[in-house]
Amino acid sequence: MARSNEDLSPAWLNDYEAIEADIDRMAEFAAKLEAEVHNNFAPHLDPIFDDIMTELPPAYTDFPELLAFLESHTASAQDTAYTVYYYQDVTGGFAVAAGEVSRNYRAADAFAAAKVEDVRAALDKTAAGFPDPHNA
Repeated sequence: MARSNEDLSPAWLNDYEAIEADIDRMAEFAAKLEAEVHNNFAPHLDPIFDDIMTELPPAYTDFPELLAFLESHTASAQDTAYTVYYYQDVTGGFAVAAGEVSRNYRAADAFAAAKVEDVRAALDKTAAGFPDPHNA
């Protein structure tokens, strides 16, 4: 029985080829990324949060433009703090997932390959699988 047009791949996938991954390089990437986050990003979080979350004095209520600015400033500061905080988790999550995939496939023969589902499953165990924690 022939497949219906709905079951065929999109035309833009006609030249699709397998994606090859160098497991050793993936393990190296995972280690370097994890070290980068741990050594060069995490130590700077507290000063960033201290600067961002500094409470400003109350504004003069008869100055609506200043009140609007301060509301916008507070919202921006909170969004920035949120982004900076989750960057560490998400970036670390990529390192963890890359490490897991490289460990799982290190002993595989040349014809075996990680499936997209395997990579997605490894990412889903970390914050990288849910880049927006509001939707997690």
